[in-house]
Amino acid sequence: MGWRLLADGVALLHGAFLAYVVVGGLIALRHPRTLPLHVAAALWGLLVIAASVRCPLTTAEDRLRGLGGRAPLPGGFIDRYVEGVLYPAALTPLVQALVAVLVLGSWLVLLSLTRTRA
Repeated sequence: MGWRLLADGVALLHGAFLAYVVVGGLIALRHPRTLPLHVAAALWGLLVIAASVRCPLTTAEDRLRGLGGRAPLPGGFIDRYVEGVLYPAALTPLVQALVAVLVLGSWLVLLSLTRTRA
């Protein structure tokens, strides 16, 4: 039971991280000192998507599921919990493009605000 709860906790943490990748640029508009953290998170998200790198949170969740007597789920976090749940899987390229526009757009606004204040 404890391993299963830990696996669920890692899945929740993974969801929070993914949400931060998506909206962290907007958070940085309000709290500019968080920008380096968001840049690192966004670059990691890009690496996972573009280079098919396996996220350590996925590995940890699968390992904890195994210790709890459950089989690892196929695919990664987005495959399991996001695609087909929050949006149809066929829209994945569009959703990825919109997320990229949101992230880069927030950074450009922050850069613009920083330059006008200086």
